[in-house]
Amino acid sequence: MKDRTIHITREFDTPHELVFDAFTAPEKISQWWGPNGFTTTTKSMEFNVGGEWIFTMHGPDGTYYPNRVVYTEIKHPELLKYDHFAGYKKDGKPPHFKQTITFEEVNGKTKVEMNLLFPTPKKRHEAAEFGAIEGGHQTLSRLAEFLEKNNSTDNH
Repeated sequence: MKDRTIHITREFDTPHELVFDAFTAPEKISQWWGPNGFTTTTKSMEFNVGGEWIFTMHGPDGTYYPNRVVYTEIKHPELLKYDHFAGYKKDGKPPHFKQTITFEEVNGKTKVEMNLLFPTPKKRHEAAEFGAIEGGHQTLSRLAEFLEKNNSTDNH
């Protein structure tokens, strides 16, 4: 399985409830999702098991990347699992990858672990070559900036 998995982790100085919430609403996730230089437009989000998040990532070079996520398990505020598809269509093709995200409270901070499971080692290698690992780290850095800006103690 390790040859099919990309694992990315980061700790946030924010309670896990707030970190989890940043993943659950289009007005939040659209502000930080994606690598540096990307923007994200959410077309729709049904945040429940079986629900879909339909979104487009806009690359800095003007390329549009349509995406569809189907939520397979949600345990508020500690776990998200979903199937990730490249494109919007429900064409019967298997997901590009399956993602598991855990949110663990550790001494008042939150440890987020993202595990992307690809169908084959070759698909995992292609994603890594495309920049998925660095892109994942950049995405979590953007989440850290979002959390710092939106959940500082002066806002309460």
